[in-house]
Amino acid sequence: MSKLSTGIHLFILFLGGAGGSVVANRLTECPSTRILLIEAGSSDFDNLNIEVPSFAPRLTGSQFDWNFTTLPQPGLHGRSIDYARGFVLGGSTAINVMAYCRGSKDDYDRWARVTEDEGWSWNSLQPYIQKIENLSPPADNHSIIDEIDVSIHGSGGPVSFSLPGQLLPTDERAINASSELSTEFPFNLDYNSGDTIGLGPVLLHENNGWLNIFQIAKGQRVTSAAAYLIPAMSRPNLDIIVNSQVTKILQTGTKDGQPVFSAVQFYTVGGDYEDSEIYTINASKEIIISAGAIKTPQLLMLSGIGEKDYLSTLGIDVLVDVPDVGQNLQDHPLTTISWTVNSTNTLDNIRTNKTLAAQLLQQWNATHTGGLTLGPGNQLAWLRLPNNATIFKNNTDPSAGNRSAHYEFIVTDSFVSFSQPFPSAGDFFTMFSNLVSPLSRGNISLNSTDPFAHPLIQPNMLQTEFDIFTMREAIKAARRFMGAKSWSDWIIEETSPSSEAQTDEEIEEYIKNTCFTVNHVTCTVPMGKNGQARRGGGALNPDLSVKGAVGLRVVDASAFPFIPAAHTQVPTYILSERASDIMQEVYNCEWMFHLWTSFQRLLFLVAC
Repeated sequence: MSKLSTGIHLFILFLGGAGGSVVANRLTECPSTRILLIEAGSSDFDNLNIEVPSFAPRLTGSQFDWNFTTLPQPGLHGRSIDYARGFVLGGSTAINVMAYCRGSKDDYDRWARVTEDEGWSWNSLQPYIQKIENLSPPADNHSIIDEIDVSIHGSGGPVSFSLPGQLLPTDERAINASSELSTEFPFNLDYNSGDTIGLGPVLLHENNGWLNIFQIAKGQRVTSAAAYLIPAMSRPNLDIIVNSQVTKILQTGTKDGQPVFSAVQFYTVGGDYEDSEIYTINASKEIIISAGAIKTPQLLMLSGIGEKDYLSTLGIDVLVDVPDVGQNLQDHPLTTISWTVNSTNTLDNIRTNKTLAAQLLQQWNATHTGGLTLGPGNQLAWLRLPNNATIFKNNTDPSAGNRSAHYEFIVTDSFVSFSQPFPSAGDFFTMFSNLVSPLSRGNISLNSTDPFAHPLIQPNMLQTEFDIFTMREAIKAARRFMGAKSWSDWIIEETSPSSEAQTDEEIEEYIKNTCFTVNHVTCTVPMGKNGQARRGGGALNPDLSVKGAVGLRVVDASAFPFIPAAHTQVPTYILSERASDIMQEVYNCEWMFHLWTSFQRLLFLVAC
């Protein structure tokens, strides 16, 4: 601490998830920009359970999870659900399911309309999208030609991703089902093209159109810490401290009648808070909050930034009245249904056969190949309700446009349930049904003024007619998809309890009893148009600065005004890359960044 306290940091940044990692890397590209990154969790992002893609389910509830729990959900018959958020360098990129999804053109064009900033549009963001990406060979090094549109992806960026490194017996069946039922389930070679609709590959954040794309490279999970922080750690202008929790952002003055925030308080995790020394450290330029859609609004409110009447009731001195802090929470609910299958060659074997599991781990340790390189499913589909769906008689379509899905399927060659125990034996096939254009809105509020107490999390899942209708219709669509001839000699029967839900009312009951979350909590400190903070007008300006404050910026998924119809990791990278560019311009550290950006924009225009 003595070394840190004597230095002058231009920026203080917390925490080290997707947003924080990007900003820390990009701003320290300028040698004169000194950054302090404060992370509440550990630096153990190279832990085996994090690095092995198939071990992702182990991470919820582990030492790498904040272990949040929601309030009881009226739409889920009063059930509370676990809300996993990453508690380690890399944040939730270290514990998620690694899906690489940009979202649709419509998603970003809506951001641009809401903020009146064309810089958030799909076309304007293309240089940042390309800058992120490094399309890599899959773990088994098979050719990916005709499995993905290589022409739309970048190479040489920090975030490596690829197609599944092992093909499964269900892959061809899923693609054939799409061909057989192409009107309802069209094939999409690459859902990252800007038009997501159809069945396609899962791209993975790791090292396959109906193969999923994952952030995995060479058979290993790629976290934001591995992608962005490791390359920057050798820079003398980046300081990182871990196991340290920021408890408050401090006002240090005023400028043009607005409060200036340039200091934070934090303590080192591990001791008794009552007896711990609280450290205070200042930044000469900005405080950048990248604590995620749960912690960011909590810290703002604890620091006196939020809805004035609410904060006053808690005895918190109100420094900036920003009504939208903690509001507008959006998330993607999910449920699953499973079938027994006429095969003994499923991924269930990894769970039930300890000898096989040990052999696969040995293979992974030796070569980073085999079944443990797989993500949650080799195919996913982004799908829409028909235009003549009865729900639209009295409800406006909440999606961003015709290229954005209402719901998502993830195809999984094993048993998965968030409400039922694993069967003791058998082989299964599971379909995830995820609502990705929700109409329900929730909020984050304070449980107490204790900064170490978890906030109150109220997603309000399935609280609208549209949301429960879409989840119900998604299950019915999943059954139609599994009724294709390509599955006839594979599928035996649907399992209980979903098999007992046949009428609309029964299906809705099943959903309410089994619904969980994709863990895409977002939008709780949303950006809006430039100007004064007002309810529903956004908590942030389009440049992600906090309205009514000086020296304070938010760079994480809480800043989304609307949740994309996508897995939210890549949209967070995209937002953070542009945020870094905005700050580079503000503080005139442009010499290297703008040369690269201009070149990328020229390449994009030539390609168009």
